[in-house]
Amino acid sequence: MRKYLLLLSCSAIWAAPSAAQDSGTEVDQLEPAFAPANRIADEQITVTATGSRSEVEDTGQAVTIIGRDEIENVQGADLARVLERAPGIAISRNGGIGAVTSVRVRGADAEQLLVIVDGVRAADPASPSGGFDFGNLQTGNVDKIDLLRGSNSTIWGSDAIGGVLVATTRDETGFQASAEYGARDTIFGAATGGVQTDAFYVGLSGSYLTTDGFSSAASGTEADGFEQWDIAGRSSLYVSDQITLFARGRFAEGDLDIDGFPAPAFALADTDEFQKTQQYSAAAGASYDNGPLYLTASYSFADTERQNFNPAFGNAPGFTSDGHSDRIELRGEWRPIGPLIVNFGGENEWTSLETNFTARQETRIAGAYAQLGIEFGGLSAHIGARHDDHRDFGGATSFGADISYEVAEDIRLRASVGEGFKAPSLFQLFSDFGNDLLEPEQSTSFDLGIAWHNRNDPFYAGVTAFQRDSENQIEFVSCFGVVGGICTNRPFGTYDNVGKVRAQGFEVELGANPSNTFGVAAVYAYVDTQNRTAGAANEGNILARRPKHALTFTADWETPLAGLTVGGDIRMVGDSFDDAGNFTRLDGYHVVTLRASVPFGETVELFGRVENIFDEEYQTAAGFGTPGRGAFVGARATF
Repeated sequence: MRKYLLLLSCSAIWAAPSAAQDSGTEVDQLEPAFAPANRIADEQITVTATGSRSEVEDTGQAVTIIGRDEIENVQGADLARVLERAPGIAISRNGGIGAVTSVRVRGADAEQLLVIVDGVRAADPASPSGGFDFGNLQTGNVDKIDLLRGSNSTIWGSDAIGGVLVATTRDETGFQASAEYGARDTIFGAATGGVQTDAFYVGLSGSYLTTDGFSSAASGTEADGFEQWDIAGRSSLYVSDQITLFARGRFAEGDLDIDGFPAPAFALADTDEFQKTQQYSAAAGASYDNGPLYLTASYSFADTERQNFNPAFGNAPGFTSDGHSDRIELRGEWRPIGPLIVNFGGENEWTSLETNFTARQETRIAGAYAQLGIEFGGLSAHIGARHDDHRDFGGATSFGADISYEVAEDIRLRASVGEGFKAPSLFQLFSDFGNDLLEPEQSTSFDLGIAWHNRNDPFYAGVTAFQRDSENQIEFVSCFGVVGGICTNRPFGTYDNVGKVRAQGFEVELGANPSNTFGVAAVYAYVDTQNRTAGAANEGNILARRPKHALTFTADWETPLAGLTVGGDIRMVGDSFDDAGNFTRLDGYHVVTLRASVPFGETVELFGRVENIFDEEYQTAAGFGTPGRGAFVGARATF
């Protein structure tokens, strides 16, 4: 009951600072209380590069912004289909929507992507690697995705090895609702509403998804369904033209049917097992903006509870876990004189886990950073450093720098170097397989690119080359066949810092909107990964579930016929391996989706799509099924 009362309190008090009063839209948590009249479109603003709001063109780092209009254009609840529009993204899923969904950026582990939802670190401290499962985040409440590709622990601390993803929930004024129905008895509905005055903003959004699904086991025949409720609240109180109080909260509850590994074959097959997941998070604080100085201070927490049930054992809970984090932080931006900018901040985070096999364990990490920047004419540059102190492994220091220079009108050269680290998870440290001598994973990444405009302009193009080297990679080491060493007192195995890996390649982005009625875009990434652990059995191998080639092509055309818009997406992914030993190959695939929409007056829109129109059979994780052809229709109303 405590979690429900707290969530309701957060949605009823104050949420993230809002945009200018006449814009009617609240923006992410780091915007000043009152934005200038000539504010840049939110789709061209990032917080992932510096920790404060800045234009995408003013950073040398690779950033992709996806706004609400594009999310609605893609249609459907599946956020993975939206993320595939960003270069360097590889996605694997253990079954249908709602199942464990891993997002790998530029060949990094899924757990090496820092995920922040409304200013709250959303990872589950009780998961083995402490990562975020995108199966628990659908599109219904998401307003904006801000994705940085590359290491950036200088600003964000632990986990920012592959990149940083900031998701902002919806904050519109007025009221909007949508609903769709389609294949596998899928129902998806979403609604959002908000009120804004000179004194406050308050808004609430919610979504509901239910689907009969399909068998998670590729060899199975029994459908595995999923049902989820997701509610988010945001509000702001404008104390003055310089001070804003804010709070926000999110709650999601899902039931997922899963398949297991029954005896005697111990191969993935149909079972009646299911999992219940509850996620709740909240943040509250204040921001101060007097022009040269902007400060925001907040407290936040996140909690993920999981319970697995197996009817074969009387529906008694099997594995259960509870991962919790509390965090206090201060971030700021100071413009002391002319083109100089100083970004700074500090935070302290406490995390804990508890399972029915592991007694409650907890740890703490604190860090502080400073970054000096300059924006002068066509030049933007930053250099910064950070130090973190972890209660169990000690300290970690990170450096970063980037530069963006306009060499000709609307053409920019970009370069960046960044360091990242990931603290060992509580499971890796303290579970039955834990090792309290672990050190943090560390990385150094480099970017070099050239860009003409950005993806939110009518025409844009860009090419970026990258390389990331990681060491102290934490891996599970089996005790079978080991004599002595780290497995002496472990019956099955433990975690150890044994890995060195490299990921390198390039990304290409192209887009053209020659008129208000037609647009095309394409993103392609070549990602070459390699295990570089000297003397290891897998030395020289390609990292698991990292395809070398991935291409997404999109096109949309508004026809002369009553505003009817037709479009489509093509997603092409190359071959990969499912395992570190490169024994199990995952064949490449291509999935084609066609979609259409038509307005009825100024408030109602009908839409529909056919996913996987050629009924492609493929797998993103060996043994797990993927959806076949499916048709969906829906409607959206705005008031």
